[in-house]
Amino acid sequence: MNNHNYCVILAGGPGTRSWPLSREDRPKQFLCPTASGGKTFLRIAYERFSGLIPEENILVVTLEKYHDLVKESIPELPERNLLLEPYSRDTGPCIALATYSILKRDPEAVLVVSPSDQIINGIDLFHESVEIALEYAARNNVLITLGIVPDRANTNYGYIQAVGGAITGNWNQPRKIKTFTEKPDKELAEVFVNSGEFFWNSSIFVCRADRLCTEMAACAPQITGPFRGWENWIGEGESEKVFLQKVYMQCEKASFDIAILEKTNNAWILPARFKWSDIGTWESLYSYLTDRDPDGNIAHADKSIIRSSSGSLIYTTSSGKLVAIKGLENMLVVDSDDVLLICPRDEKDIKEIKANIAMPGYEDFR
Repeated sequence: MNNHNYCVILAGGPGTRSWPLSREDRPKQFLCPTASGGKTFLRIAYERFSGLIPEENILVVTLEKYHDLVKESIPELPERNLLLEPYSRDTGPCIALATYSILKRDPEAVLVVSPSDQIINGIDLFHESVEIALEYAARNNVLITLGIVPDRANTNYGYIQAVGGAITGNWNQPRKIKTFTEKPDKELAEVFVNSGEFFWNSSIFVCRADRLCTEMAACAPQITGPFRGWENWIGEGESEKVFLQKVYMQCEKASFDIAILEKTNNAWILPARFKWSDIGTWESLYSYLTDRDPDGNIAHADKSIIRSSSGSLIYTTSSGKLVAIKGLENMLVVDSDDVLLICPRDEKDIKEIKANIAMPGYEDFR
């Protein structure tokens, strides 16, 4: 393993799109996905990189209030490798914090940044892609994102177009990025997939820490400005905590992809062949799971009876419960300990219901 290689795992998101299983006090990254053997998304992400990056170089960024949940998932993680944000400001500021923290430890660092809530199959292909990206980024002033070859016209993912036309042979060669498109409609997504020029945005990227520092300053001064003087405060215990309180009060909430990746002229993509799913919504979980009946229904339950229904996702956390449904079409039924959710599978309907939980009287269900 290269001792200058680092990994940053992002674990601070609220995960509200997978409500009611994901809650403010235990968001999705601290839940256990289907067939995980009792391991959380975060634990799985940590183990995915531990065979590739020195364990002492793996850092987790999360909110202060999730400190204990991270230690519960990764008890061996050193405290100095757990970076705590006082407030949620999206991925831009948290990646800035991680970059500065690593740069102070190792000016020659090359880092890979990854969300914590993804499912990846084909670990050997995954490691191969990350190693190629790390080696390329170490020698070139580029920011490389891993692009997933799409196998269907999924409208829940962002798409990246590579320069040079469709991939015909050399998978291990990074290519410059031409365009970004966030969640196209079904018709446009089908055009993208059929062209062979577009890839799903995995939100996994690789860059030299010093180069990333420069790119962030050039593309997103609204993020980096409040961090001015970080060299004197990052990694300094209580002084860092006081500094970050001030920084995050001033820092603009911003997505890294929008604020930096889509603005820089040095964004590249490495086509990747491992199987990848971003389980960010119930719809993406439905697309990922394959154990469907002939009518397209999926039942995550010990026992189920499904009649005259199609395209529905049934999910219960209760052991031994029989789930019986009839007459549902493209519906979502989620049965948790204290919430029963029944609505169309459409993400807009789920968002509407979730928005109502913000009203007084529903504090225990957020």
